[in-house]
Amino acid sequence: MNMLLLLLRTAARPLPRLALALALLLPAYPSLAQRRFELADIGKVVSVTDPQLSPDGNSILVVVSRPNLGTNRHEAEIVLVDVASGRQRVLVAGRPTAKQPRWSPTGNRVAFLARPGMGQDAHTQLFVQSFAGAAEARQITNGPTSVQHFRWSPDGATLAYTAADEPANQAETERGNDRFEVGDGSATLTAAPVPDHLWLADAAGAQPARRLTSGPWSLPNDSSEPFDWAPDGRTLVFTRRATPQTGDLNSTLCTVNVATGAMREVSGPPRQIELPAFSPDGRWISYQTPRDTGSFEALEFQLIPAGGGPARALTRTLDRNLQRALWSPDGKSLLVGGNDGAGVSIWQQELTGRSRKLPLGAVSPNGSYWVEMSVGRRNSMALTASEPGRPAELYYLASPKSAPRRLTDFNHETAALALGRMETVDWTSDNLRPNGILTYPPDFDPAKKYPLVLMMHGGPSNSSRVAFYGLGQAVAAHGYVVFQPNYRGSDNLGYAFQRAIRGDAGAGPGRDVLAGIAMLERRGWVDTSRIALSGASYGGFMTAWLMGEPRRWRCAVAGAAVVDLLDSYNLSDNNAANAVHYGPSPWLSAENLARYRVQSPISRATRWRTPTLILHNVGDYRVPIANAYKFYHALKDNHVPVRFVAFPIAAHVPGDPVRSAEWNRLWLEWLDEYLRPDTAPTAK
Repeated sequence: MNMLLLLLRTAARPLPRLALALALLLPAYPSLAQRRFELADIGKVVSVTDPQLSPDGNSILVVVSRPNLGTNRHEAEIVLVDVASGRQRVLVAGRPTAKQPRWSPTGNRVAFLARPGMGQDAHTQLFVQSFAGAAEARQITNGPTSVQHFRWSPDGATLAYTAADEPANQAETERGNDRFEVGDGSATLTAAPVPDHLWLADAAGAQPARRLTSGPWSLPNDSSEPFDWAPDGRTLVFTRRATPQTGDLNSTLCTVNVATGAMREVSGPPRQIELPAFSPDGRWISYQTPRDTGSFEALEFQLIPAGGGPARALTRTLDRNLQRALWSPDGKSLLVGGNDGAGVSIWQQELTGRSRKLPLGAVSPNGSYWVEMSVGRRNSMALTASEPGRPAELYYLASPKSAPRRLTDFNHETAALALGRMETVDWTSDNLRPNGILTYPPDFDPAKKYPLVLMMHGGPSNSSRVAFYGLGQAVAAHGYVVFQPNYRGSDNLGYAFQRAIRGDAGAGPGRDVLAGIAMLERRGWVDTSRIALSGASYGGFMTAWLMGEPRRWRCAVAGAAVVDLLDSYNLSDNNAANAVHYGPSPWLSAENLARYRVQSPISRATRWRTPTLILHNVGDYRVPIANAYKFYHALKDNHVPVRFVAFPIAAHVPGDPVRSAEWNRLWLEWLDEYLRPDTAPTAK
């Protein structure tokens, strides 16, 4: 049987008939039953990201990363996967920070980013690896700040990249003259932000890099693809923000002449613009922008003539918050993706206005606020994606009409464990139809009673999906049913549903969640005396808000929780942009101020009676830790059991292996403390 399991785990292509027949017999052998998923298994999940199809369509590059608790970092390799056979070859090893592999136009070289040394303080630089011979990758930049993003020129001779400027007053700062002027940035800033600008590097590394743009304005450093080459290689298109402050999101679309540095504005009045890309024939520029001016939600893709002129919305009829778009090779369509229903969908959007959803089945592409995909010749596609019972792997579609074919099996050990079944549910709340995701314990029996654990997503412009979720599986394995509600404001059910949160940040979404719980209680297996609330970021906001409801909750876990919307407006890196959800500036009128206060969970503090674990990072730029201190004192002063654990890092939530594991351990142990002592569900 061990040989059979090995055969099945390593099969990347469709199983042969004999193996398929044997696989169907596996459930008949109880000895093959695997143990449940555990917290420690989260640290064994292999990350498979950033797929890149080769120009000839025969190979795919992916970044394969494994958490290392000993070094407390994610050790990355760049792996080359053959499309036809699934065979793998490690192309870049020994560089644990390697990322962003990109093929040269002819496919004979690969550029990537990595730190030159092993130290955490080394700046990320640009490297080029040739397929000719066995030569080491060549470092072609040596800048004083890290390279952020790069693109090959169409002729393969040049690499354009972005990097932050050096602080203008470095010497004075080191002497102690380190004051700085505050703008629309995070309260965690300890120095003025510096702008990001475009540079040009010789792909052979024979010439020093040349600066292309400069000034107090900035390219966005929080965008995944802030610029693109024109097909003729003479110009670049990029998004330009007036300042490098993170709260100043409005941009203009500009082009710059590579030879002269002359710039030209292409778009109209400033608004949030991201992901500019030339069409293959150079006639059009596509870009991502909010459907409503002044908003950062309900994102769509628009087209504008490369020479300037009126823009037109291309994806409006899809009615989804779209996070990524790639041009088809023939320039007749865009492949666009975003959250949709219970997963992530991709559509082929023709320039004529027609669109068609790709048949992905149970495969849900990776990406939070992003869709990890690559388009090759003849519209073939590479995806990194997960399924309900399998963490992310590499998938291939021969065309937009083809079903995805899995090419890798990095996470076969996790997929072989006893995982909880996932189910999509929906219900009615007010005049809306929210949905949500259930994850059951592996041995779920509907004739028994189970604790219910709510795990609410952040955003709020995001959604929970039927896709592998490590912490959710670990919680379910402890005998709890996990419920992930997609309340109004989630971005998976269309513009009206996403926009319904405006000016109603807590009460409306709260009614959606309560209605979802009521729907589940009618199924008969919910132990109504053992319901827990939990969530991070906006999920923490929803946790704190629902704690103010009259019903009794057994316990709560709130990570990076927003409890005071005034703090979000004044102190967050998004600051003024948060007015999209909560209303105009609270400092314009007494009515506005009252609106912010009544929508804040802290306004319900005297009602809080739920034992709560608070998790927060000291340097959280998105949700400043002042929120957590208010949360803690409000609970403690009202004699509610509370534990407040802080991590001394500058991050919204922990991303390193050690702190992530500790965050998850504290989360699950708090649930166990209040949802047990009995380890088995009670009989009805």
